[in-house]
Amino acid sequence: MKNILNRLIQHELLSKDEAKTVLVNISNGSYNPSQIASFLTVYMMRNITIEELAGFREALLELCIPTDLSAYNTIDLCGTGGDGKDTFNISTLASFVTAGSGLKVAKHGNYGVSSISGSSNVMENLGIRFSNDQGFLEKCIDEAGICILHAPLFHPAMKNVAPIRKELAVKTFFNMLGPMVNPSFPKNQLVGVFNLELARMYSYLYQNTETNFTILHSLDGYDEISLTGYTKTISNAKEGMLKPEDFGVHQLSQQDIQGGVTVEAAAELFMTIITGKGTVAQNNVVCANAGMAIATVNQLTPMQGFELATESLQSGKAYSALKKLQQLSA
Repeated sequence: MKNILNRLIQHELLSKDEAKTVLVNISNGSYNPSQIASFLTVYMMRNITIEELAGFREALLELCIPTDLSAYNTIDLCGTGGDGKDTFNISTLASFVTAGSGLKVAKHGNYGVSSISGSSNVMENLGIRFSNDQGFLEKCIDEAGICILHAPLFHPAMKNVAPIRKELAVKTFFNMLGPMVNPSFPKNQLVGVFNLELARMYSYLYQNTETNFTILHSLDGYDEISLTGYTKTISNAKEGMLKPEDFGVHQLSQQDIQGGVTVEAAAELFMTIITGKGTVAQNNVVCANAGMAIATVNQLTPMQGFELATESLQSGKAYSALKKLQQLSA
């Protein structure tokens, strides 16, 4: 690691194979916490290259405990986090709305690192059981339309990094990797990223896979559709720009989509929205994201997807998916 750090400090870049080797060595416990922290810090000071990101991703996918959900045409709705916006758990709510619409969702998530409450924090608070048991995950998808893939159970390679990330409490390149290392290798992905450069890198990496994808970045910094302005979209077929009017709704302010300041408050807000008691703004931003997931899988317009998402939320189907998952977890 000393040699790698010296090279990085001299502004050298790693090849894909070198990046992959470093991550494998981290998982093997070959480096001490100070070395790992230094390595992570380098990438807070400079941008990661496509080669480096590809190498890190390859290592994590090879080291993960895979789960085979290929019998289902699943989608994952996942953001990188790290946008510093402290919204409520929009993509997790959108995942249940998407499941309520009839699609199968394999939701990859983790505890919050740079935010107050990550997807796993809220799920755990609401009594959802985390498991990497194949039978349990298939039962969840069959009966609830959604399963929760809690990242630490599938990525044992990360155990040496998790405490360091928690202590650093800022975004690292692992934020960038999260959505790209779903251990079930879903056929469809709706991915939110925190800047345009990363959107381009994701697009490049995804184009070399068979994934049907849509990448999102709100131009004012959100890693999802925020409805606070324009959202850049990149998919297999095209690039575009979404505006609130494309969903038939008005532009929102940042205050409209703020999250809770504790995990408990975040879970309470989650329940308020999924049971149909959210504000119009909260409902719209959740359904815009779920709508894009539905549109991605079924090749629909954003407006068509939004209407199906709205029906799922307002009819209680999204809440039914959560209740079923809670029952299966009991």
